[in-house]
Amino acid sequence: MSFPAAVEEPQDASDRRSDYSVLSRRIRDAGLMRRRHGYYAAVIATNVALYLGTWVVFPFVGDSWYQLLTAVVLAVLSTQIAFTGHEVGHRQIFRGRRASEVAGLTLGNLGIGLGIGWWVDKHNRHHSHPNHVDRDPDIGEGALSWTEQQVGRTRGLRLLWTRWQGRLFFPLLLLAGLNLHVSSFRALPVLPPKRRWVEGGLLVAHFAAYFSALFLVLSPGKAIAFFLVHKCLFGLYMGSTFAPNHKGMPILQPGEKIDFFRRQVLTSRNVTGGRFLEWGLGGLNYQIEHHLFPSMPRPALRHARPIVIEFCRERGVPYHETSLVQSWREILTYLDEVGNSRAVERAVPAEHLQPAQRR
Repeated sequence: MSFPAAVEEPQDASDRRSDYSVLSRRIRDAGLMRRRHGYYAAVIATNVALYLGTWVVFPFVGDSWYQLLTAVVLAVLSTQIAFTGHEVGHRQIFRGRRASEVAGLTLGNLGIGLGIGWWVDKHNRHHSHPNHVDRDPDIGEGALSWTEQQVGRTRGLRLLWTRWQGRLFFPLLLLAGLNLHVSSFRALPVLPPKRRWVEGGLLVAHFAAYFSALFLVLSPGKAIAFFLVHKCLFGLYMGSTFAPNHKGMPILQPGEKIDFFRRQVLTSRNVTGGRFLEWGLGGLNYQIEHHLFPSMPRPALRHARPIVIEFCRERGVPYHETSLVQSWREILTYLDEVGNSRAVERAVPAEHLQPAQRR
Protein backbone atom coordinates (compact mmCIF):
# COMPACT_ATOMS: atom_id res chain seq x y z
CA MET A 1 0.00 0.00 0.00
CA SER A 2 1.42 3.37 -0.94
CA PHE A 3 0.57 6.94 -0.15
CA PRO A 4 0.47 9.31 -3.16
CA ALA A 5 3.75 11.17 -3.39
CA ALA A 6 3.66 14.81 -2.37
CA VAL A 7 4.32 17.48 -4.95
CA GLU A 8 7.82 18.77 -4.45
CA GLU A 9 9.39 21.91 -5.79
CA PRO A 10 11.97 21.26 -8.55
CA GLN A 11 15.51 20.95 -7.27
CA ASP A 12 17.40 21.54 -10.52
CA ALA A 13 16.82 24.30 -13.02
CA SER A 14 17.88 25.60 -16.37
CA ASP A 15 16.97 28.59 -18.54
CA ARG A 16 14.15 30.55 -16.87
CA ARG A 17 13.69 27.81 -14.28
CA SER A 18 16.94 29.10 -12.79
CA ASP A 19 14.78 31.87 -11.35
CA TYR A 20 13.21 29.29 -9.10
CA SER A 21 16.64 27.99 -8.03
CA VAL A 22 17.67 31.49 -6.94
CA LEU A 23 14.44 31.98 -4.99
CA SER A 24 14.68 28.52 -3.47
CA ARG A 25 18.17 29.22 -2.17
CA ARG A 26 16.99 32.42 -0.52
CA ILE A 27 14.11 30.58 1.14
CA ARG A 28 16.31 27.74 2.38
CA ASP A 29 19.01 30.13 3.59
CA ALA A 30 16.32 31.83 5.68
CA GLY A 31 15.57 28.47 7.34
CA LEU A 32 11.96 28.46 6.18
CA MET A 33 11.88 24.81 5.06
CA ARG A 34 12.70 23.51 8.55
CA ARG A 35 10.07 21.15 10.03
CA ARG A 36 7.95 22.61 12.87
CA HIS A 37 7.11 19.50 14.86
CA GLY A 38 6.27 21.39 18.06
CA TYR A 39 3.84 23.66 16.25
CA TYR A 40 2.05 20.81 14.52
CA ALA A 41 1.96 18.70 17.69
CA ALA A 42 0.09 21.54 19.38
CA VAL A 43 -2.24 22.08 16.40
CA ILE A 44 -3.12 18.40 16.01
CA ALA A 45 -3.56 17.85 19.76
CA THR A 46 -5.80 20.91 20.07
CA ASN A 47 -7.98 20.09 17.06
CA VAL A 48 -8.36 16.43 17.94
CA ALA A 49 -9.11 17.22 21.60
CA LEU A 50 -11.78 19.76 20.64
CA TYR A 51 -13.26 17.43 18.01
CA LEU A 52 -13.45 14.41 20.30
CA GLY A 53 -14.54 16.60 23.21
CA THR A 54 -17.47 17.89 21.18
CA TRP A 55 -18.60 14.33 20.49
CA VAL A 56 -18.24 13.48 24.20
CA VAL A 57 -20.55 16.39 25.07
CA PHE A 58 -22.99 15.41 22.30
CA PRO A 59 -24.98 12.74 24.25
CA PHE A 60 -25.22 14.98 27.30
CA VAL A 61 -26.95 17.70 25.28
CA GLY A 62 -29.43 15.02 24.27
CA ASP A 63 -32.36 15.13 21.87
CA SER A 64 -32.48 18.90 21.54
CA TRP A 65 -32.51 21.44 18.75
CA TYR A 66 -29.54 23.01 20.52
CA GLN A 67 -27.56 20.21 18.90
CA LEU A 68 -27.59 22.29 15.71
CA LEU A 69 -25.07 24.53 17.47
CA THR A 70 -22.98 21.40 18.02
CA ALA A 71 -23.22 20.76 14.27
CA VAL A 72 -21.87 24.25 13.58
CA VAL A 73 -18.92 23.66 15.92
CA LEU A 74 -18.19 20.31 14.26
CA ALA A 75 -18.28 21.92 10.81
CA VAL A 76 -15.53 24.32 11.88
CA LEU A 77 -13.47 21.62 13.58
CA SER A 78 -13.87 19.22 10.64
CA THR A 79 -12.48 21.88 8.32
CA GLN A 80 -9.58 22.62 10.64
CA ILE A 81 -8.73 18.91 10.69
CA ALA A 82 -9.00 18.88 6.89
CA PHE A 83 -6.44 21.68 6.77
CA THR A 84 -4.07 19.55 8.82
CA GLY A 85 -4.72 16.60 6.50
CA HIS A 86 -3.81 18.89 3.60
CA GLU A 87 -0.50 19.68 5.29
CA VAL A 88 0.13 16.00 5.99
CA GLY A 89 -0.41 15.26 2.30
CA HIS A 90 2.21 17.85 1.36
CA ARG A 91 4.76 16.39 3.83
CA GLN A 92 4.82 19.65 5.74
CA ILE A 93 4.66 17.78 9.05
CA PHE A 94 6.46 14.47 8.47
CA ARG A 95 9.21 13.92 5.95
CA GLY A 96 8.62 10.18 5.70
CA ARG A 97 5.84 8.52 3.71
CA ARG A 98 4.82 6.05 6.44
CA ALA A 99 4.19 8.67 9.12
CA SER A 100 2.35 10.86 6.62
CA GLU A 101 0.22 7.91 5.55
CA VAL A 102 -0.79 6.96 9.08
CA ALA A 103 -1.59 10.56 10.00
CA GLY A 104 -3.51 11.14 6.78
CA LEU A 105 -5.63 8.00 7.12
CA THR A 106 -6.35 8.73 10.77
CA LEU A 107 -7.27 12.39 10.35
CA GLY A 108 -8.91 12.07 6.94
CA ASN A 109 -10.63 8.72 6.46
CA LEU A 110 -11.33 7.84 10.08
CA GLY A 111 -11.58 11.34 11.53
CA ILE A 112 -13.74 13.27 9.07
CA GLY A 113 -14.72 10.71 6.42
CA LEU A 114 -12.57 12.10 3.62
CA GLY A 115 -10.55 9.67 1.50
CA ILE A 116 -7.02 10.97 1.86
CA GLY A 117 -5.50 8.85 -0.92
CA TRP A 118 -7.98 10.05 -3.54
CA TRP A 119 -7.79 13.65 -2.38
CA VAL A 120 -3.98 13.85 -2.26
CA ASP A 121 -3.71 12.41 -5.76
CA LYS A 122 -6.24 14.92 -7.13
CA HIS A 123 -4.69 17.81 -5.23
CA ASN A 124 -1.18 16.99 -6.39
CA ARG A 125 -2.35 17.07 -10.01
CA HIS A 126 -3.75 20.51 -9.33
CA HIS A 127 -0.47 21.66 -7.76
CA SER A 128 1.56 20.43 -10.71
CA HIS A 129 -0.57 22.30 -13.26
CA PRO A 130 -2.73 24.95 -11.56
CA ASN A 131 -5.37 26.55 -13.79
CA HIS A 132 -4.33 24.49 -16.81
CA VAL A 133 -7.41 23.69 -18.88
CA ASP A 134 -6.49 20.08 -19.63
CA ARG A 135 -4.46 19.16 -16.56
CA ASP A 136 -5.95 20.85 -13.47
CA PRO A 137 -8.87 18.77 -12.14
CA ASP A 138 -10.12 21.77 -10.16
CA ILE A 139 -11.22 23.59 -13.32
CA GLY A 140 -12.40 20.57 -15.27
CA GLU A 141 -15.93 19.88 -16.47
CA GLY A 142 -18.35 20.01 -13.56
CA ALA A 143 -21.16 21.97 -11.99
CA LEU A 144 -19.44 25.25 -12.93
CA SER A 145 -17.93 26.40 -16.21
CA TRP A 146 -14.50 28.01 -15.92
CA THR A 147 -13.76 28.65 -19.60
CA GLU A 148 -15.71 29.81 -22.62
CA GLN A 149 -14.97 26.45 -24.26
CA GLN A 150 -16.81 24.70 -21.43
CA VAL A 151 -19.73 27.12 -21.80
CA GLY A 152 -19.79 26.44 -25.53
CA ARG A 153 -20.35 22.74 -24.85
CA THR A 154 -23.26 23.44 -22.52
CA ARG A 155 -26.84 22.86 -23.68
CA GLY A 156 -30.42 23.05 -22.42
CA LEU A 157 -31.20 23.74 -18.78
CA ARG A 158 -27.52 23.45 -17.92
CA LEU A 159 -26.89 26.54 -20.06
CA LEU A 160 -29.47 28.50 -18.06
CA TRP A 161 -27.71 27.37 -14.87
CA THR A 162 -24.39 28.55 -16.31
CA ARG A 163 -25.80 32.02 -16.98
CA TRP A 164 -26.46 32.33 -13.23
CA GLN A 165 -23.41 30.44 -11.95
CA GLY A 166 -21.86 33.45 -10.23
CA ARG A 167 -24.98 33.96 -8.12
CA LEU A 168 -25.25 30.23 -7.47
CA PHE A 169 -21.62 29.77 -6.44
CA PHE A 170 -21.99 30.03 -2.65
CA PRO A 171 -25.27 28.06 -2.50
CA LEU A 172 -23.52 25.35 -4.51
CA LEU A 173 -20.70 25.21 -1.96
CA LEU A 174 -23.25 23.93 0.57
CA LEU A 175 -23.04 20.64 -1.33
CA ALA A 176 -19.23 20.57 -1.54
CA GLY A 177 -18.77 18.65 1.70
CA LEU A 178 -21.22 15.94 0.63
CA ASN A 179 -19.43 15.75 -2.71
CA LEU A 180 -16.10 15.15 -0.97
CA HIS A 181 -17.58 12.20 0.93
CA VAL A 182 -19.23 10.73 -2.17
CA SER A 183 -16.06 11.18 -4.22
CA SER A 184 -14.04 9.41 -1.51
CA PHE A 185 -16.22 6.31 -1.87
CA ARG A 186 -16.40 6.51 -5.66
CA ALA A 187 -12.59 6.51 -5.86
CA LEU A 188 -12.20 3.26 -3.91
CA PRO A 189 -12.53 0.86 -6.90
CA VAL A 190 -9.55 2.42 -8.68
CA LEU A 191 -7.24 2.14 -5.66
CA PRO A 192 -4.85 -0.82 -5.30
CA PRO A 193 -6.62 -3.72 -3.51
CA LYS A 194 -4.86 -3.39 -0.15
CA ARG A 195 -5.23 0.38 -0.17
CA ARG A 196 -8.90 0.01 -1.14
CA TRP A 197 -9.66 -2.14 1.89
CA VAL A 198 -7.81 0.10 4.32
CA GLU A 199 -9.32 3.35 3.06
CA GLY A 200 -12.77 1.85 2.56
CA GLY A 201 -12.75 0.21 5.98
CA LEU A 202 -11.84 3.46 7.71
CA LEU A 203 -14.49 5.40 5.79
CA VAL A 204 -17.14 2.84 6.73
CA ALA A 205 -16.01 2.93 10.37
CA HIS A 206 -16.29 6.72 10.40
CA PHE A 207 -19.80 6.88 9.00
CA ALA A 208 -21.01 3.90 11.04
CA ALA A 209 -19.95 5.68 14.23
CA TYR A 210 -21.25 9.04 12.95
CA PHE A 211 -24.76 7.89 12.06
CA SER A 212 -25.00 5.63 15.12
CA ALA A 213 -24.32 8.62 17.35
CA LEU A 214 -26.86 10.78 15.53
CA PHE A 215 -29.74 8.29 15.51
CA LEU A 216 -29.09 6.91 19.00
CA VAL A 217 -29.19 10.36 20.57
CA LEU A 218 -31.48 12.36 18.29
CA SER A 219 -34.91 11.82 16.85
CA PRO A 220 -34.89 11.08 13.09
CA GLY A 221 -35.90 14.63 12.18
CA LYS A 222 -33.26 16.23 14.38
CA ALA A 223 -30.63 13.72 13.19
CA ILE A 224 -31.28 14.65 9.56
CA ALA A 225 -31.22 18.37 10.41
CA PHE A 226 -27.94 17.90 12.31
CA PHE A 227 -26.40 16.06 9.35
CA LEU A 228 -27.45 18.75 6.86
CA VAL A 229 -26.22 21.65 9.01
CA HIS A 230 -22.91 19.91 9.74
CA LYS A 231 -22.14 18.84 6.18
CA CYS A 232 -23.48 21.93 4.40
CA LEU A 233 -21.49 24.30 6.61
CA PHE A 234 -18.43 22.07 6.28
CA GLY A 235 -18.70 22.35 2.48
CA LEU A 236 -19.34 26.09 2.59
CA TYR A 237 -16.34 26.68 4.87
CA MET A 238 -14.02 24.44 2.87
CA GLY A 239 -15.09 25.88 -0.46
CA SER A 240 -14.87 29.46 0.75
CA THR A 241 -11.26 28.93 1.81
CA PHE A 242 -10.05 27.05 -1.28
CA ALA A 243 -11.90 29.08 -3.93
CA PRO A 244 -9.96 32.37 -3.45
CA ASN A 245 -6.69 30.60 -4.24
CA HIS A 246 -6.95 30.34 -8.05
CA LYS A 247 -10.49 30.90 -9.28
CA GLY A 248 -10.66 33.88 -11.63
CA MET A 249 -6.88 33.96 -12.08
CA PRO A 250 -5.13 33.48 -15.47
CA ILE A 251 -5.74 30.16 -17.20
CA LEU A 252 -3.26 28.16 -19.27
CA GLN A 253 -4.53 26.70 -22.53
CA PRO A 254 -3.46 23.37 -24.10
CA GLY A 255 -0.02 23.68 -25.63
CA GLU A 256 1.00 26.69 -23.57
CA LYS A 257 4.09 26.14 -21.45
CA ILE A 258 5.54 28.23 -18.68
CA ASP A 259 8.34 27.73 -16.16
CA PHE A 260 7.55 26.47 -12.66
CA PHE A 261 8.10 29.80 -10.89
CA ARG A 262 5.81 31.83 -13.16
CA ARG A 263 3.22 29.09 -13.44
CA GLN A 264 2.73 29.01 -9.68
CA VAL A 265 2.82 32.78 -9.10
CA LEU A 266 0.69 33.97 -12.01
CA THR A 267 -2.15 31.51 -11.44
CA SER A 268 -2.37 32.04 -7.65
CA ARG A 269 -3.91 34.71 -5.45
CA ASN A 270 -2.96 35.64 -1.89
CA VAL A 271 -5.50 36.90 0.64
CA THR A 272 -4.49 39.68 3.01
CA GLY A 273 -5.42 39.69 6.69
CA GLY A 274 -4.12 39.05 10.19
CA ARG A 275 -3.41 35.97 12.24
CA PHE A 276 -7.11 35.15 12.72
CA LEU A 277 -7.60 35.01 8.96
CA GLU A 278 -4.50 32.82 8.68
CA TRP A 279 -6.03 30.43 11.19
CA GLY A 280 -9.43 30.55 9.48
CA LEU A 281 -7.96 29.77 6.06
CA GLY A 282 -5.50 27.17 7.32
CA GLY A 283 -2.55 29.19 6.01
CA LEU A 284 -3.97 29.06 2.47
CA ASN A 285 -4.13 32.84 2.39
CA TYR A 286 -0.42 32.54 1.47
CA GLN A 287 -1.33 30.58 -1.64
CA ILE A 288 1.53 31.87 -3.80
CA GLU A 289 4.15 30.83 -1.28
CA HIS A 290 2.37 27.52 -0.68
CA HIS A 291 2.36 26.69 -4.38
CA LEU A 292 6.00 27.62 -4.79
CA PHE A 293 7.04 25.57 -1.74
CA PRO A 294 4.27 23.03 -1.01
CA SER A 295 6.26 21.28 1.72
CA MET A 296 6.89 24.52 3.61
CA PRO A 297 5.29 24.41 7.10
CA ARG A 298 2.36 26.76 7.62
CA PRO A 299 4.06 29.07 10.19
CA ALA A 300 6.88 29.80 7.72
CA LEU A 301 4.62 31.00 4.91
CA ARG A 302 4.14 34.49 6.34
CA HIS A 303 7.91 34.90 6.56
CA ALA A 304 8.40 33.69 2.99
CA ARG A 305 5.93 36.25 1.64
CA PRO A 306 8.23 39.34 1.70
CA ILE A 307 11.05 37.31 0.12
CA VAL A 308 8.77 36.16 -2.69
CA ILE A 309 7.33 39.66 -3.21
CA GLU A 310 10.80 41.15 -3.55
CA PHE A 311 11.87 38.39 -5.93
CA CYS A 312 8.79 38.89 -8.11
CA ARG A 313 9.56 42.61 -8.22
CA GLU A 314 13.10 41.85 -9.37
CA ARG A 315 11.86 39.55 -12.13
CA GLY A 316 8.93 41.72 -13.21
CA VAL A 317 6.35 39.05 -12.36
CA PRO A 318 2.95 40.27 -11.04
CA TYR A 319 2.18 39.22 -7.47
CA HIS A 320 -1.55 39.38 -6.78
CA GLU A 321 -3.03 39.65 -3.31
CA THR A 322 -6.28 41.15 -2.12
CA SER A 323 -8.78 41.02 0.73
CA LEU A 324 -10.98 37.99 1.32
CA VAL A 325 -14.15 39.84 0.31
CA GLN A 326 -12.50 41.24 -2.82
CA SER A 327 -11.23 37.76 -3.75
CA TRP A 328 -14.79 36.44 -3.59
CA ARG A 329 -15.96 39.42 -5.65
CA GLU A 330 -13.34 38.65 -8.31
CA ILE A 331 -14.45 35.01 -8.43
CA LEU A 332 -18.15 35.80 -8.77
CA THR A 333 -17.49 38.48 -11.40
CA TYR A 334 -15.37 36.06 -13.40
CA LEU A 335 -17.98 33.30 -13.21
CA ASP A 336 -20.69 35.68 -14.41
CA GLU A 337 -18.52 36.99 -17.24
CA VAL A 338 -17.65 33.52 -18.47
CA GLY A 339 -21.17 32.19 -17.98
CA ASN A 340 -22.63 35.02 -20.03
CA SER A 341 -19.78 35.00 -22.58
CA ARG A 342 -19.02 38.64 -21.91
CA ALA A 343 -15.28 38.12 -21.56
CA VAL A 344 -12.62 35.68 -22.64
CA GLU A 345 -11.12 33.84 -19.67
CA ARG A 346 -8.11 35.55 -18.18
CA ALA A 347 -4.91 34.46 -19.92
CA VAL A 348 -1.31 34.36 -18.74
CA PRO A 349 0.46 37.41 -20.26
CA ALA A 350 2.32 36.34 -23.40
CA GLU A 351 5.67 37.68 -22.17
CA HIS A 352 5.68 35.09 -19.39
CA LEU A 353 5.11 32.09 -21.67
CA GLN A 354 8.01 30.17 -23.11
CA PRO A 355 8.84 31.87 -26.45
CA ALA A 356 7.73 29.02 -28.71
CA GLN A 357 4.37 28.87 -26.96
CA ARG A 358 3.34 32.53 -27.10
CA ARG A 359 0.01 33.20 -28.72
